[in-house]
Amino acid sequence: MFYRRVIRIIIFSFLIIHFASAQTRQQWRDSLEVLNAQIAKEPHNLNLHLLKAEANINLEQWDYALAEYGKILHADEKNLAALFFRAYVHIQQHHYDLARVDYEAFLHLEPTHFEARLGLAHVLQKMGRKTDTFDELNRLVQMFPDSADAYAARAAFETEQKQYDIALYDWDEAILRHPLNSGFVVSKVDVLLSLYRKDEARDELNAAVKRGIPRYALKEWFDKCKK
Repeated sequence: MFYRRVIRIIIFSFLIIHFASAQTRQQWRDSLEVLNAQIAKEPHNLNLHLLKAEANINLEQWDYALAEYGKILHADEKNLAALFFRAYVHIQQHHYDLARVDYEAFLHLEPTHFEARLGLAHVLQKMGRKTDTFDELNRLVQMFPDSADAYAARAAFETEQKQYDIALYDWDEAILRHPLNSGFVVSKVDVLLSLYRKDEARDELNAAVKRGIPRYALKEWFDKCKK
């Protein structure tokens, strides 16, 4: 179901934007070669190390990226970029306890950072800490009451926990703030279908089409309502 991907998509949307590039893997390798030469001349230039770590991430060279962030944080323990993206690398390596440490250190310095708070909630979920996850997601909604993504993240977790009634409320709040997001709509429809409320699910889909979401984007869920 779509909702199982919602939290991950929201968390890493920032990272995707940051690392988005038209470069091919070979171009990243070429960039890495240039950066290594520059770092050899300026070994204490933290910006060069950040750029090298970015190239390492794009090449999925996780250990090398960790080494770069380690060097940066050894020189500047409050470097927000290094803390944030090292947490991301730890997640890629399934080192959730270490990712949590980095997110908490980041949030100690920058407590209102949306993506870091959501990242921490994701890590707590991966660690099986359900109560802590709920607490972090509740805090996220309280801090960002106008954010559709905050409500969607909490709704996704509630849906996974099969807490359907409160999940429906949060999907509604997310849709209210972002009415043309088809992902939010189909996630709510999935919940309604899980509750065997097909008529309401169909009404939700028809309302979404009236708001301007293309019907073809919802075809799979219209078909589910017919079965």
